[in-house]
Amino acid sequence: MNKFVKWGLPALTLGLLGWGWWLGLVWAPPDREMGDVQRIMYVHVPLQWMAMLAMFLNFVAAVTYLLRQSWKTDALAEAAAEVGLMFGALGMITGAIWGRPTWGVYWSWDPRLTSEAILLVAYTGYLVLRRFVEDPDKRAVWSAVVAIIGAVNLPIVWFSVRWWRSLHQTQSSPKTVDPQMVLPLRVAAFGMLGLMILFLIHRYRIAIAERNAEVALPEALPSDDPAQRASQSSKVA
Repeated sequence: MNKFVKWGLPALTLGLLGWGWWLGLVWAPPDREMGDVQRIMYVHVPLQWMAMLAMFLNFVAAVTYLLRQSWKTDALAEAAAEVGLMFGALGMITGAIWGRPTWGVYWSWDPRLTSEAILLVAYTGYLVLRRFVEDPDKRAVWSAVVAIIGAVNLPIVWFSVRWWRSLHQTQSSPKTVDPQMVLPLRVAAFGMLGLMILFLIHRYRIAIAERNAEVALPEALPSDDPAQRASQSSKVA
């Protein structure tokens, strides 16, 4: 498994991304209305999908931590939030690049863009909270609560283009786009999924190592509280 993560997954990810983007640039037809500008879709849309997926994983890990406290789920929540924020920021940047020639502006207070900006600010606040709270137990609980509250915005971002009149187009489907656009988008999305998993794995390993070092127990002394040592050990498990 470690060999696959170290060599196989990166190679597969690069292959899928390269293939998907080549198809999107060379093989897929230009959009009927936007022309070649639309080709940024094969980068922008997978980035946004993976951002939403990582943030949903952060929500699941936060709920799991509150139900059964474990440093592993806390570390996974932190890793997912950081990766989701990174992908979301890149998705917003590529969206702005796409929006300039399409809408005439890099930014509009469109419901989709506004709700996504709020989402990114919320997850930035989540990570800032984790840096400022020194006690690991309080930090894990407080950040889990913030993650759950922040995740309320996920469905708002997703459905905003359907709930309100918006410059941003509604979600496409294989039935509403040219069949030659479907394959490049799917291949690029799977490549971006592999990239997200790679970032998650490496960031999780860093987070769990930091957590284990933070709660590492000193050598037992006669005055040590056995109950406290057992409580900390159960979270590491």
